[in-house]
Amino acid sequence: MGGSEGAGEARLVRLPQLRLDELLEELQARLDAARGTQNKVHSLLEAVLSVGRELDLEQVLRGIVEAAAALVDAEYAALGVIGSGGRRLSAFITHGIGEPEIARIGPFPEGHGILGELIRHPEPLRLAKLSEHPASYGFPPNHPPMNTFLGVPIRVRDQVFGNLYLTEKRGGLRFDEDDESVLATLAVAAGVAIDNARLYEESRLRERWLLANAEISRCLMSGADQHEVLALIAERARDISGSALAAVATPVKDTGTLAVELAIGRQADAHRGLVLPVEGTLTGRAFALGAPVTSTDVSHDDRVTAGPPRFAGLGPAVAVPIGREDRVRGVVLLARETDAGDFSEPETELLKGFAAQAAVAMELAERRRDAEQIALLEDRDRIARDLHDLAIQRLFATGMTLQSAGRFIQHEQASERVRRAVDDLDETIKIIRSTIFGLRSRDDDEAPGLRARAVRVAGEAAPVLGFAPSLRMEGLLDTHVPRETADHVVAVLSESLANVARHAHADRADVVLETDGKEVRLTVTDNGVGIPPEGRRSGLRNMAERARDLGGDLELGRPRDGGTRLVWHAPLRETPTHPEE
Repeated sequence: MGGSEGAGEARLVRLPQLRLDELLEELQARLDAARGTQNKVHSLLEAVLSVGRELDLEQVLRGIVEAAAALVDAEYAALGVIGSGGRRLSAFITHGIGEPEIARIGPFPEGHGILGELIRHPEPLRLAKLSEHPASYGFPPNHPPMNTFLGVPIRVRDQVFGNLYLTEKRGGLRFDEDDESVLATLAVAAGVAIDNARLYEESRLRERWLLANAEISRCLMSGADQHEVLALIAERARDISGSALAAVATPVKDTGTLAVELAIGRQADAHRGLVLPVEGTLTGRAFALGAPVTSTDVSHDDRVTAGPPRFAGLGPAVAVPIGREDRVRGVVLLARETDAGDFSEPETELLKGFAAQAAVAMELAERRRDAEQIALLEDRDRIARDLHDLAIQRLFATGMTLQSAGRFIQHEQASERVRRAVDDLDETIKIIRSTIFGLRSRDDDEAPGLRARAVRVAGEAAPVLGFAPSLRMEGLLDTHVPRETADHVVAVLSESLANVARHAHADRADVVLETDGKEVRLTVTDNGVGIPPEGRRSGLRNMAERARDLGGDLELGRPRDGGTRLVWHAPLRETPTHPEE
């Protein structure tokens, strides 16, 4: 009995002890949970402060991704920025995958599968096994395995900016409601930080555009010529917008075309001097509308048909008119690399404002040049009036006096000298009258320049050819090429295109007309059958004679891919006198 009573007492002592241990363990667990929650809240606050301190947008986005991965203990994290169309990702920032792995995986995703599910339905999404979702269709080769998933949208002023994607919670665990709550809180703070960074970025961008406008105004007011100003506009627009190519096109008078005055950056040589129709081209549409026109992929845009291929490796593009709707002075075309972001609406608006300010500065400079021209013409009129009213009248009076005095001169030789002096005075009066006429003539009465004539010939040849020939012009053709030489150039161009239409059986012709101030050169290339050895050559002989009359030459060749290349060139000097003359 005594033994059994001792055992009972031992059990009575141990039972409360066991219950106390359980209570202590539960208390410890609650303390650990509270401490964990406190640590998570502390980490969340640190993450929010860290993200909010940055003003550079790229650094803000990278900080958000890193903070998200740390908060929910995820091995991999990414932030996808939704493009302007709202259907695909324009940028993708990752955490947990190194550069070598990214290179092996290939291009970043555009927003299909699970990533696209959050774009279509911007609500938090939590999955225990990613591959079991209906929208999932697997990973590309060399992609690390991913199972658990948590996605949360980031909103900026009620607009979905992008999504946070977290995968593979460490320790083989699943993402829970607490993780989703923490991530949703971070997404709200991220939206505020992104908005601040974007506003800061836009203000700095606007400041750069204003400085560029001031520089252009100074350049114009200092008396720089239009080509120099257009080059400055293109250079600043390309630099500030982060573009790979910038080209400026201006209208060719009375032809319905635009000539690319200058181009800088990638494939600039293929653009420079190119003549584009207003109808059916990206640049032409911006010119006709007087408003910006954008393209998400200029290398595959249906509106880029005229001219040679020239947009390889380029993607997003925008054409912005220089001037107002009722008077567009030209168009700036900007194109970015293929993998770069589209031109956003705020960017386009800033570009539009920049181009408008540039146009105002150009107009002011034009008004100044007009005032100088008026002053010059008024000065010419004054000189002409003085010559007419003073010089001619005095010469005429002197001639009349000599003529009257000649009748009283008995000496024959002296009388003859007086008659010659009177004749010389008559010739002098004629020369002065001719000079007066020249002083009073206006530049507006001049015939169209070589540029406009070449564009017109190419346009007239299109119906006969069955296609529009590509035309590129470089140099000061209207200034450096004399009228007589220009007549020969136009005739040779017309004959060359007629030969292509009659004999070449080609579906492409490229015309390049250029001058360096010393020589004018016309190159016409087609992809036809070439010139047969037994073919008629009267037209070619005529072209060669035109070149030789000017001291130049005609050269024929065959490009590597077939067809014919005609090169006609002549020096820019007076027509030489032939030895036999």
